[in-house]
Amino acid sequence: MSKKHSDGDNAPENPVKAFECYLQAAKQGDAHAQCNLGYCYYEGTGVTKDLRQAADWYLKAAEQGQVDAQYNLGLCYAMGDGVTKDLKKAVDWFQKAAKQKYADAQFNLGYCYDMGSGVTKDVSKAAEWYLMAAKQGDAHAQCSLGVCYIKGAGVPKDLKKATDWLQKAGKQGNAEAQFFMGACYQNGAGVTKDLKKAAELYRKAAEQEDADAQNNLGKCYQNGIGVTKDLKKAADWFHKAAKQGDTEAQRTLQDLGQQ
Repeated sequence: MSKKHSDGDNAPENPVKAFECYLQAAKQGDAHAQCNLGYCYYEGTGVTKDLRQAADWYLKAAEQGQVDAQYNLGLCYAMGDGVTKDLKKAVDWFQKAAKQKYADAQFNLGYCYDMGSGVTKDVSKAAEWYLMAAKQGDAHAQCSLGVCYIKGAGVPKDLKKATDWLQKAGKQGNAEAQFFMGACYQNGAGVTKDLKKAAELYRKAAEQEDADAQNNLGKCYQNGIGVTKDLKKAADWFHKAAKQGDTEAQRTLQDLGQQ
């Protein structure tokens, strides 16, 4: 799930003055200002951080249909920030924002259907919402939709469509998509097998702290897959993955006598 709140505007040059302006406008019922005020309280920008106040102002704006506030309020309910955690209410607010074509909300709504969080699990609906967000360029949704096509979850299994979406997400720097594309190139799934490209993509994801990619890159160096065999580099990547809790990397290090 995407967990970053929308700030509505770019960061103001003078946060304290901006907060005061937002407050005056918010008290007069301006929904955009109410959302920005909520964000100030959420981040502690120009005012002491106060999650309860953040959620209260998001609610005032959300009830007026302000889409950023609807999305942010959904996050508050999903995480229990300033309100009692309530996944059903989170889904309700994500849905309101998603219906206004808000890509982050569409992705989060898809994720909720995918995981059965706050709503009955429905992989077909998950794929539908992922697609809506993916078409707007949301990298998380593009990656998730690609995975749906790999698994045949909510859509017919289609490795070509899977790699098309994964490549779009990977080009935006999405580490998970880079990892999956690495696996596709390693196995020739939906693309022509290319071990060098596989290792390159694993590296891109691994450098973003993706544990699965770190483990796979370790295997590449261990076995000379797409790279020159180098047991020291292999161990280094296995250690990075193991520190993040990757059990396969931990087992490999035990087998190598390194922990």
